[in-house]
Amino acid sequence: MRHYRHLVLVLGDQLDEASAAFDGFDADQDGVAMMEVAAESTHVWSSKIRIALFLSAMRHFRDRLREKDDWPVEYVELDDRANTQALDSEVERLVRRHHAQKLIAVETGDWRVEQQLQAAAKRAGVELELREDRHFFSSREDFRVHAKGRKQLRLEYFYRELRKRHGVLIDDEGKPEGGEWNYDADNRESFGKDGPPADMKAPMSFAPDAVTQEVIALVERRFGDHPGNLSHFDWPVTTEQARRALTDFIKHRLPQFGRYQDAMWTEEPWLFHSRISAAMNLKLLPPREVVDAAVEAYRRGDAPLAATEGFVRQILGWREYVRGLYWLEMPDYVERSALRAKEALPEFYWTGRCEMRCLRDALGQTLERGYAHHIQRLMVTGLYGLLLGIDPRKLHEWYLAVYVDAVEWVELPNTMGMSQFADGGRMASKPYVATGKYIQRMSNYCAGCAFDPAEAVGEKACPFTTLYWDFLERHETLLRGNRRMQFQVRNLDRLSDERRRAIRERAAVIRKAGGAVPAPDKQEELPW
Repeated sequence: MRHYRHLVLVLGDQLDEASAAFDGFDADQDGVAMMEVAAESTHVWSSKIRIALFLSAMRHFRDRLREKDDWPVEYVELDDRANTQALDSEVERLVRRHHAQKLIAVETGDWRVEQQLQAAAKRAGVELELREDRHFFSSREDFRVHAKGRKQLRLEYFYRELRKRHGVLIDDEGKPEGGEWNYDADNRESFGKDGPPADMKAPMSFAPDAVTQEVIALVERRFGDHPGNLSHFDWPVTTEQARRALTDFIKHRLPQFGRYQDAMWTEEPWLFHSRISAAMNLKLLPPREVVDAAVEAYRRGDAPLAATEGFVRQILGWREYVRGLYWLEMPDYVERSALRAKEALPEFYWTGRCEMRCLRDALGQTLERGYAHHIQRLMVTGLYGLLLGIDPRKLHEWYLAVYVDAVEWVELPNTMGMSQFADGGRMASKPYVATGKYIQRMSNYCAGCAFDPAEAVGEKACPFTTLYWDFLERHETLLRGNRRMQFQVRNLDRLSDERRRAIRERAAVIRKAGGAVPAPDKQEELPW
C-alpha cells in the first residue's frame, strides 16, 4: 500500500488539468483521489442524465490523469465493495489508508461539501489545504471586496469591473467596445409566427463511447427510479469534446445567439444556445477560452457586437456574480424566504404532465434531456413557482436535481435570488413576474393551448395570468416600495374590487388543484 505525502482530492465538478490542486504535484510522493459516492446523487433526487454526465466525465478525467507520467490515481467506483457511499467518510478512509500527511483540494462549488471536507480532515487528523480556484476570472475575496460597503449588489457594476480588469471588449481608450457596456435591449427578439430560421443548425452531439456506455448501464442499474432518460445521452464529457462543442457554437449559433437568446419554441430545446454550461461547470472548459473565442469571432466580423457582448456577459458577468454572491451569503442564503412562500412543489414538475403547454414543453425537455435554456428556467418553470408561491427551497432542490449543469454555487443564487426573489432583492432588483402574455410574445407555446393568456378569470384563464395578478395583490405592500415595480402596481390599482375578488377565487382553485388546474373541457376531472 502506497503512502502519500499529499493526497490531492478531485471532486466531480473540478475536472481541470490546470487546477491549483496540482501545483507542486510529485508523482513519486503524492497521489490523486477521486470517488463516486451514492450520497451525491441522492441528497437531492438527481436525474439519471446529471448523474451519468458527472460519472462519465470523472472517469474520462481519471484516465487522462493516469496518462500523465503514470500519476497515481486512487479512484473509488460506485460499486467498489469498500465504498462507504458518502464523500466525507470516503475522504477519511483514503487519507487513513494511504497515511497521507496532508489533504489538498481547490475550493469547492458547494458549501455543504466544503464543510464535509473540513470535518473529514479533522477526524483523520490531517491538514486540509484549500487552494483558490483559478478556473474563474475572479476570486471569492474579489467579490467580498466589491461588496463591502455597498447597500445593494448588482451584476452590472461587478461586470464592468471585470471587463476593465481583463480587457474584454474594451477599446484602445479604455472604453467599452461600441460605446455601450450592455446591449441587452438588442437581444430580446422572438421568432414570430414563422418560427426559428430554416437554416438553424443543431448543436454538435457526442455519441457515448465505451466508458460512457458503462456509466449509463451503471446509472440505470443503481438509480433506475430517478427521473430522466438516458437513451439519447450525447453531452460532451471530455475537454476535447467540450472544445469542439464551443467551436461549433461560435461558428453556427453565436451570430444569432443575442438576437434570439430569450426566444422559445415548442420541441426546440437548443435553438441558438451554446450547450457548454455543463462542461464549464465541471471545469472541462476554461471560461477564459470561451470568452476569448467569442471575442475573436467578433473581431473577425463573424458575430455582431450585441450577440458577442450578450454571451460574454453570461460568462464574465453573470457566472462570476452568482458565484461571488453564493460564497458571500452562505450558509443561511438557502433558508431565506422573503415572500414567505410555502406551497408544495407540484407533482407535475417531476412528470411533465400538465395542461399548460409552456410548462409541459419546458418540463418535458428538462426531464428528457436534463436541459432548458435560461428563459425557460426563469420565465416558465421559475415564474410559475414564484406566482404559485412554491417553497423556494423545494424549488431549489428540484433545479439542483434535474439540470446537468447544476452545481450549487451557480444554481442556488439563480433560483433563490433571480427566480424566486426569496432573498428580498439582495441579488436582483425586482421580482421577475409577468402574465401569460409574455410567454405568448416570446414563444409559440400559447398556440393551441387550452388556456387564454389574455384572461385572468374563468375556466379558460391562463394560470400564469391569474396568478400574476394574485401575486401583485398578495405582495402589494412590499412591491409598492420597489421603484422598478411601480408600473405593474399601478396596473393593479385599476382593477375593481369585484375583479380582484374573482382573481383571488380563481387563484384559490389553481392552488387547490396543486397548481395543475385541468383544461376547460376536462373540469369533470377536478380532484375535489
